[in-house]
Amino acid sequence: MLKIGITGNIGSGKTTVCKIFEVLGIPVFYADEAAKEVMIADATLMTGIKQAFGADAYFKDGTLNRKHIAAIVFNDNEQLNKLNALVHPAVFRAFDKWVLRQKDAPYVLKEAAILFESGSYKMCDRTIMVSAPLELRIKRVARRDGISAGEVKARDDRQFTEEQKLKMADDVIFNDDTQPVIPQVLKLHQLYLSLAPQYQ
Repeated sequence: MLKIGITGNIGSGKTTVCKIFEVLGIPVFYADEAAKEVMIADATLMTGIKQAFGADAYFKDGTLNRKHIAAIVFNDNEQLNKLNALVHPAVFRAFDKWVLRQKDAPYVLKEAAILFESGSYKMCDRTIMVSAPLELRIKRVARRDGISAGEVKARDDRQFTEEQKLKMADDVIFNDDTQPVIPQVLKLHQLYLSLAPQYQ
């Protein structure tokens, strides 16, 4: 199965691009959503989180105490790295299982904000970077989430730069409001359909 990783910095429009691929019949694995699921479903991961962040990491009903975790990892890269080191392997396992269920698809997409930072691009055969200028991305996120430009910039600073990701990506979709996105997606879709038989 041909596995395509797709990423982009905050506000780039990667979710919009993924929705276009889904309309074309391509299944998309959303890593951030999967991370939320495994944190309350993967027993090994839950044990690791409790050991690392205390019993208060979970409520009595088994749901994750997000405020408790956020208070520990916010502005503490060492603690954030510790959490990621626990969560990422569980998400990788979930992705592998999910791929096995997509037998009828010619290829699949894995959407992850930190595809390169987490190392999960290594599980993909090709990668797409959704690119947009920083100023435009800040405007989009500030409008969407109702937060300040400074807060958007702070979130963006936690990821690799746009330039770093562009160098690492195999393919690029420009979502800069100057060129239509759909023709770019269709072109890549045709490319991936032509490559897919090599990965069956």
